[in-house]
Amino acid sequence: MKFDNEFTLDIMALSQNEGFARSMVAAFCVQLDPSISQINDIKTAVSEAVTNAIVHGYAGKQGSVLLHVGILKNTVFITVSDNGCGIEDIEKARQPFYTTKPSEERSGMGFTVMESFMDSLEVKNKPTGGLVVHMKKVIRK
Repeated sequence: MKFDNEFTLDIMALSQNEGFARSMVAAFCVQLDPSISQINDIKTAVSEAVTNAIVHGYAGKQGSVLLHVGILKNTVFITVSDNGCGIEDIEKARQPFYTTKPSEERSGMGFTVMESFMDSLEVKNKPTGGLVVHMKKVIRK
């Protein structure tokens, strides 16, 4: 897809980088003049996707999280990917309250949150290992 504008960010899979990733995506999306609510939706979804990659994809191991954000007309396309362990059963993982880390007080709502705040969500295992999350948000005036 040919975007009007885009950027890629590759960060270490560290919890302290989640806020940076969220802020970078939000700042980039400002060019579309979104509402505060739309920006908050995007920030929340990105935060969930990056946190999932760090906590579940790598589970304390070293790695990186790759973000690609593209704008086409009034739509933001966000991809968050990692090279971690992937998800054995994606459909099960997308169910509300499902978590693989109940001892860490994880709510199991990450994908549900992403889906509720974005216009579309696609989650796929990468053939080489890891996960890729594609999200889309239309900025309506």
